[in-house]
Amino acid sequence: MKRSNFIDETLMEDADEGTFAIEFSKNKTLTNSFPEKTINVLFVSSGNLKNFDLAPFIRVQGESLAQVGINVTYFKIKGKGSSGYINNIENLKKFIKENDFDLIHAHFTLSGWVAALTFPKQPLVLSLMGTDALGRVKSQWKITKIFNHLTMLTYFIQPFVQKIISKSQNIDNHVWLKNKSYILPNGVDLSKFDGKRTDYKEELNLSRDKKYILFLGKKDDRNKNFQFLKEIEEDLKVHNFQIIAPYPISHSSTIKYLSTVDMVVVCSMQEGSPNVVKEAMASNCKGVFTDVGDIREVVGNTPGYAITSFNKSDLLKKILKVDAMSICKGRERLIQKKLDTQNIALRLKSIYLDALKSK
Repeated sequence: MKRSNFIDETLMEDADEGTFAIEFSKNKTLTNSFPEKTINVLFVSSGNLKNFDLAPFIRVQGESLAQVGINVTYFKIKGKGSSGYINNIENLKKFIKENDFDLIHAHFTLSGWVAALTFPKQPLVLSLMGTDALGRVKSQWKITKIFNHLTMLTYFIQPFVQKIISKSQNIDNHVWLKNKSYILPNGVDLSKFDGKRTDYKEELNLSRDKKYILFLGKKDDRNKNFQFLKEIEEDLKVHNFQIIAPYPISHSSTIKYLSTVDMVVVCSMQEGSPNVVKEAMASNCKGVFTDVGDIREVVGNTPGYAITSFNKSDLLKKILKVDAMSICKGRERLIQKKLDTQNIALRLKSIYLDALKSK
């Protein structure tokens, strides 16, 4: 089968030889708090990320579901491009038949197609992640036309799933079967981000004489748009700022950086509901963000944050404005918006229950 370079680049996949991987949940569900029958859910997602065996936000979601009476098993698709996904259909079909799952939850449209083509008896829930609905950023300031390959696959799959979850309104705009549609961002585990601004500068090798701006995206990812921030680097140095971009790092290191740095900057061309924004807020770390996805809605008028245009003078102005703010109430805002993992898990559980009733 001819390999799809488009899909390969979109997913940033490794050349793993295995075709799939299974991971059973090690978390015990709290069935005493939820007396009804435990729901067994199969997560289907890519296992091809270069720096993680599974996308961290998917793992966090699975762990949070364990706390509300849901047992999650992970089926991780291995293999490059369209052929890699197609080769997993039979493996997944066999795995579903050999196990007792109540529901299947696919993350990303291509994983959804793998699950749909097994023709499961269980309800199929699909989470749209962003690129699958919005398209890819071709170059700085240029987003692909709306009807690209992945967007078309996202449109075509909708009749074959029971529920569709979008991370933000701009993604949901591509869901045409509105009776199946839900908007549900990822939650943040507030127990991991205490918001106390503990200083890890020594451990992170950071100078006490500088102010630090953290960029957590991949520097050569055109969508993350690191170049936009780099364009004002010399201006920032005048104000004693240094840009640091340590990607890839472990989640534990991310927590320490967010607790330590002076500010996080997100320059993305497009997003759904970026976790970095919510994790910064959970840490009471100040931030300046482009107006993409649900960022404006999540941040609101919270002290410690600002929304920038794609103008470098405005970006510099907003960074200096936020730096001058004496307080940051990001964590308070997150709690007010109920964007913690437990509240999101309860909302996701209700979607599962609706899917089970409608199948």
